[in-house]
Amino acid sequence: MALAQALAELETLLGKRLATSQAERDQHGQSETWFPASPPDAVAYPESTQEVSEIVKICATHDVPITAWGTGTSLEGHALPIRGGISLDMMRMDKVVEVLAEDMQVRVQPGVTREALNTDLRATGLFFPVDPGANASLGGMAATRASGTTTVRYGSMRDNVAGLEVVMADGRIIRTGSRAKKSSAGYDLTALMLGSEGTLGIITELTLKLHGQPEAISSAVCAFDTLEAAVETVQLTIQMGIPMARIEFVDDLTAQIFNEANGTNFPAKPHLMIEFHGSDSGVAEASERFGEVVAEMGGADFQWATTTEDRNRLWKMRHGAYPASIAHRPGCMGLVTDICVPISRLAEAVAETKHDIEAAGLIGPVVGHVGDGNFHSVLLLDPEDRDEFKRAKAVAAKMAERALAMGGTVTGEHGIGMGKMGYMRDEHGAGWDVMGQIKRALDPQNILNPGKLVEQNG
Repeated sequence: MALAQALAELETLLGKRLATSQAERDQHGQSETWFPASPPDAVAYPESTQEVSEIVKICATHDVPITAWGTGTSLEGHALPIRGGISLDMMRMDKVVEVLAEDMQVRVQPGVTREALNTDLRATGLFFPVDPGANASLGGMAATRASGTTTVRYGSMRDNVAGLEVVMADGRIIRTGSRAKKSSAGYDLTALMLGSEGTLGIITELTLKLHGQPEAISSAVCAFDTLEAAVETVQLTIQMGIPMARIEFVDDLTAQIFNEANGTNFPAKPHLMIEFHGSDSGVAEASERFGEVVAEMGGADFQWATTTEDRNRLWKMRHGAYPASIAHRPGCMGLVTDICVPISRLAEAVAETKHDIEAAGLIGPVVGHVGDGNFHSVLLLDPEDRDEFKRAKAVAAKMAERALAMGGTVTGEHGIGMGKMGYMRDEHGAGWDVMGQIKRALDPQNILNPGKLVEQNG
């Protein structure tokens, strides 16, 4: 009865922008990875912060769950409405509100994607650097504290969000942060919302930090005989202070998958993919010094990509690693997991993970944003083989346990959602209880994305 009443009130508010068709509900109940479908009872399409506030107030009145939805590219089930209710599709809120070029900032609505923003910024000489691979919505990227290939130079969403507009669980609209470079004014509510995965509030506007478009860019790819040599090259490059914009690792299987998907001819060996940003002279110097490191570490098949077209082709291939991996084993599903460890333990962690995958009899390419110690495995599974799934989960558990034993984290990029909640106590101890207390204080009815990230009431 409460749900029916809520839907009636939401229909009055939104009209045809409240959808209850099976097709739209199914679309908002799907995950990119192995989680079972969880369709909502309805999908709401707000077009303003005020509408989001009214939707939340209606849902709070009737105890109806709300799960925010962006582009649906998250990998740990973050946006699945596992307790039904409303899927709040934010993609109609897709305006670049204001470019603040002199302050190197921009205000955007949450449905703007990172690619759309950078297209809009082309004439300004500025760009937004956080690049998780998928053309994700910026609201979703903030909610999951996203990072990606450029984190080694520009940081993650944590480092590139100056402020937020957020609708709280009771419908209140708050603003966090400011346009100033720094502040000592109270609790950092912006940081609290970043990575909260829609469990504390719904982001309706972001003020983002921008960077100057580099004068020169140069990219390269090179092969190594062993994964240890490739990863140790990353460590040495960082220790030498060579300024990298991206430095990515792909294993021998991923190189083979790239060849299958793109018609390239990479040798079946581990590779590094690297990019430098800066002035002409700075990029030239960094490239030369990196080439010396590669030669010292036994790297070969060094190929530079200096034209825009060649660079775009290289990074499109890297960003397409997941669908290319799925195509490598037709009919499979992907169990995707990531960990992040201190750079000093990276080679060891990657090698042990590769050994675990092989010992379990699984197919699992390994790639990573190794410049910040973060790497991923895509375990390619037969969806009908429960034993294979069990073995894959055991490998993922070993990866998480290894990361914690090495002083790292169970996820450097993908987030917790519901897929990694089982590791939160091990990583945070009593800190996880504090997260639950914050959740209950800000969302006592537990209507915002219930069943994710923290242990909750209700």
